[in-house]
Amino acid sequence: MIQILQLGVLSYREGLELQRVLVERRKAGAIGDLLLLLEHEPVITLGRNSKAENILASPEVLAQQGVEVHECDRGGDVTFHGPGQLVGYPIFDLRDGRDEQGRRATIWPVEFVRRMEEALIQACTELGVPCNRVAGLTGVWTANPNGQPAKIAAIGVHISRGVTSHGFALNVNNDLEAFKLIVPCGLGDRAVTSLQKELGREVAMAEVISAVARGIGKVFSREIHWLSDRRELTGVEPQDLPMKPPREVRQARGEEELFLA
Repeated sequence: MIQILQLGVLSYREGLELQRVLVERRKAGAIGDLLLLLEHEPVITLGRNSKAENILASPEVLAQQGVEVHECDRGGDVTFHGPGQLVGYPIFDLRDGRDEQGRRATIWPVEFVRRMEEALIQACTELGVPCNRVAGLTGVWTANPNGQPAKIAAIGVHISRGVTSHGFALNVNNDLEAFKLIVPCGLGDRAVTSLQKELGREVAMAEVISAVARGIGKVFSREIHWLSDRRELTGVEPQDLPMKPPREVRQARGEEELFLA
């Protein structure tokens, strides 16, 4: 079973803190696999492979537009999150996965990323926007027979002791002009698109969330269970969530970290 919690709009910092608490609980076996679905306030995030020159706007311009900048420990380069974009944070123990027949099996990191891509491809196609992969690149792209594919979803994950965090960002109704502040995922002049742009209309976020949940359940061969309150996972109020332990403490625990783009 995969538990799904819909959180609405969060600051990036709050999202990080919540992930960190839940990753520790997943490692301890206190909770099962879960997927957080949310939107972020405007933020540029820098992955482990990011380059400073891929932020095109000056700090002054970013401040004027209310865009924060955060470094994080996911794979990948620079990306943008903002309202109208669906962000998904799967917190899965890859050692407790399932194969296509639903039998218990370890999911290897690259396979995990490919399954997330497939879930998003299925969701977008169901919503009326055919999508696929682009060879050699991570993420989901529109399948446009008459032109260049455009990126509609980005993926970047962090894996520690077999447990995943971070995840995907699917462009739904978000303002694509914000991507001009950066070189998205370091991919130069490749176009970025959204469900709204491709369909020519605003798309109900609830419809997108349902399609993504179905895709996730299918590709991971799990039933979906919806949660209504984060306290079902953490047992504490949001303001009581602890910060991430210092790096020295994490290293002393013998945590192995793997970063994927």
